[in-house]
Amino acid sequence: MSGDQHFTTGDGCRIAYRIDGPDNRPVLVLSNSIATNLHMWDRSVPALSRSFRLLRYDTRGHGRSDAPAGAYSLDRLGRDVVELLDVLKIERAHFLGLSLGGFIGQWLGIFAPERIHHLILSNTSSYLASELSFDEQIRTVLAAPDMNGIADGFMRNWFPATMLAEPSEVVDEFRNMVLTTPPRGLAGCYAALRDVDLRRAISLIAAPTLVIGGESDTVTRASHSEEIAATIVNAKLVLLPGVHILNVEQEDRFNSEVTSFLQFAS
Repeated sequence: MSGDQHFTTGDGCRIAYRIDGPDNRPVLVLSNSIATNLHMWDRSVPALSRSFRLLRYDTRGHGRSDAPAGAYSLDRLGRDVVELLDVLKIERAHFLGLSLGGFIGQWLGIFAPERIHHLILSNTSSYLASELSFDEQIRTVLAAPDMNGIADGFMRNWFPATMLAEPSEVVDEFRNMVLTTPPRGLAGCYAALRDVDLRRAISLIAAPTLVIGGESDTVTRASHSEEIAATIVNAKLVLLPGVHILNVEQEDRFNSEVTSFLQFAS
C-alpha cells in the first residue's frame, strides 16, 4: 500500500496515515514531532522499510489529518493510535515516537501495553509544563498573522546553528511543515503537553524500551532522556551528538540504533 489513506476516529476526527514496506515484516509505527507531519520520516523510510512494515500517520491537528478546535488531551492522541491499529487489524506493533510522538509512546506503554511490542522514545520528555509556558504559546499561535515567526522558533530548537546558517533542503522541508500546520491543531497539541505529567506513571511501562536523546537538545534535553531511561525498568539509553530531529541530523546512526534494538529485542 502506498499513498495517504484516512480513517475516522470515534469522536469524528479524520486521521491520515500511510503504509510502506513489505507485508510480511513486523509493523513499526512512526509518530511525529509537534508541528510536523508524517513526511518528517521520509528519509528514514528506505532504511527502516528493509526490516519493517512502516505505519506513519499525521497526529490530529497536523498534516492531512483534521484539526478540531479546542484543547486536545494526550489520552485522545493515544487513543487515535489504538483506533488506527484496530482499523488495520494490527494486534501489536513496535512504536517509535519523537518529541510529541514520544509522549504518545509513553501513554501507549502505560495504558495500552497489550498493543506495544517494543517502544522507542526519541527526543522526548515525561513532563514539560514547568519549563515551557504552553498557555502563552497557545495564545501566540492563535493570534499570529502567519506562522513565519513560529517556524523560525522551531528551526532554532530543532537544528544546529550550522545547518541554519546556510541553505538547507532539509531545513526548508521542515520549515514548510510548520508553515502548513493549522494554528488550532498546534494549539490543541500544546494543550495536551501542558496538561500531562507522566514522570511517575512511566515506571509501569513493561515493554522493552530504547530512549534516544540529543546531547545538544535544548527543549527535550538529554537529562530528560536520562530520567526516562532511569524510570523505565531495563530501558536502554543512547545519547547522540545533535539537537532535536535526530532521525535527520544523525540519520545513519539513528536508523542503526532503531534497527539493531528492534532486531535484537525480537
